[in-house]
Amino acid sequence: MYMSEKNFSKEHEQYIKKLKTNRFNVIATRTILLVFFIIFWEVAAELQWIDSFITSQPTRVLKTLVNLFTEGTLFKHLFTTVLETIIGFTTSTILGTVIAIILWWSPFISKVADPYLVVLNSLPKVALGPIILVWVGAGPVAIIVMAVLISLVVTISGVYSGFTDVDEAKITLVKTFGATKLQILTKVVLPASYPTITNALKINVGLSWVGVIMGEFLVSKAGLGYLIVYGSQVFQLDLVMTSILILSLAAGVMYQIIAYIEKKLIPYK
Repeated sequence: MYMSEKNFSKEHEQYIKKLKTNRFNVIATRTILLVFFIIFWEVAAELQWIDSFITSQPTRVLKTLVNLFTEGTLFKHLFTTVLETIIGFTTSTILGTVIAIILWWSPFISKVADPYLVVLNSLPKVALGPIILVWVGAGPVAIIVMAVLISLVVTISGVYSGFTDVDEAKITLVKTFGATKLQILTKVVLPASYPTITNALKINVGLSWVGVIMGEFLVSKAGLGYLIVYGSQVFQLDLVMTSILILSLAAGVMYQIIAYIEKKLIPYK
């Protein structure tokens, strides 16, 4: 016996309502946990359960944030780090995807490059910092290069893995219709790899931030990494904690942007 259109519509409405309720519960729980953490942090500092000089506290972080805004340096440092991260993220994503396409296109090149990619992925990129400074100079370019080096190999590996995981039956099918390798790439491999590519982008976001901050630790005159280093050197740990919280918020926003793009590319996910 088939379900009537009315019953189907009712079931669909209940399902949508359940999804909205679950989404609301998740957001509400996240908010409650965050508020509880902030309150506990403040109370623990006031009651001297923790050393507020080392861990700071929300009210001192807020005061530092206001001071940075009043001095006009907040957006300067934030914009510097965000711009470097976006450039590094975009560069490593495009370059990594292009290299992954080359590796997929030529199995010979893939086999030759495999051990080198393993070594580059295992190499601590911060060890290359002094060399990068000599090569490109002490400036924003060095920071961007550091970000690219940290995220590039991971992007290549993630995207290439997605290409190789595409169902061979689909490729064989289009081959029987006389599809060229370029058509196979654009019509089968790339669309089928969207989930893998977006997952690589999500990982790339975090790695780009890590690369930029590491670069700013080495050489910078502005940016959130510069504030963290400066604050630790002069023992202004309120400034360090404030910079870390701003960094966390900015990274979270950038991650959400990638997640939004993922929903647009993959509506069913």
